[in-house]
Amino acid sequence: MAQQVPVDATAQIETPLGADGTHTITEDLVYQRHAIVNVIFHGPPGAGDRGWTLIDAGIMGSKSAIRKVAEQRFGPNARPAAIVLTHGHFDHVGVVEDLAREWDVPVWAHPLERPYLDGSASYPPPDPSVGGGLMARLSPLYPLAPVDVSAHLRDLPEDGSVPSMPGWRWIHVPGHSVGQVALWREADRTLIAGDAFVTTAQESAYAVIVQEPEIHGPPMYLTTDWEAAGRSVAILAALEPERAITGHGRPLEGPALREALHLLADRFDAVAMPRQGMYVDEPARAEDGSAYKEP
Repeated sequence: MAQQVPVDATAQIETPLGADGTHTITEDLVYQRHAIVNVIFHGPPGAGDRGWTLIDAGIMGSKSAIRKVAEQRFGPNARPAAIVLTHGHFDHVGVVEDLAREWDVPVWAHPLERPYLDGSASYPPPDPSVGGGLMARLSPLYPLAPVDVSAHLRDLPEDGSVPSMPGWRWIHVPGHSVGQVALWREADRTLIAGDAFVTTAQESAYAVIVQEPEIHGPPMYLTTDWEAAGRSVAILAALEPERAITGHGRPLEGPALREALHLLADRFDAVAMPRQGMYVDEPARAEDGSAYKEP
């Protein structure tokens, strides 16, 4: 089983399930857990049409749940100003095609992630040999084919700003995917980490269900460049976040979060990286095209 950095239970951001079906992280940031993944909503309650942003688009079958939150939190027929994708793995883009079309909304992502989002390339195959656990063993069954939102797809601005999210900037954190990004708000030191690190053992079905507070590297079975993944964790640890929400697991906050994140960065090779595996010695990278497969 994948190793982890334990985190004191007091670091867990525990808020009751709201009337809109979400858990609160900050006044303008909430999330909803969709089976194995988190979907994040940015914007104040009652923001109205085009007054909010959706971060990632869940798994297949989650459209009605996302739309229900939009209606109940932001108002009747409230469409987002944008969909921002941390990356394009199947559990983060499950209903992005439907939502982009029905809401007629731009979809923002890193340019290196574009081939997975415009139908031109598939991800490299997963590595079921790393991490142990049922989720890892099942990974060859996970969808790798690209989605196609090319009519709505936009590259994130080169200046680091995040459209429709004033005060936030995006940070390139490759490793788990070549074009993965995290989102960072300096004003209150809030981090949306994508899958650069996660707060549950995503390889284990039991851990995914229980979600005890702990910090892990990125989900092993879909990570294709471990050297880059370690650098990305170090970049995020250096931010000294006050709170963090990841793609998988519960949000954490405070000194215990920062201590655990620094420990993960400092001991990444021992704690997070598998000793052997498909991509340990031969990473799949954008530079040589090995990260992009024929769909």
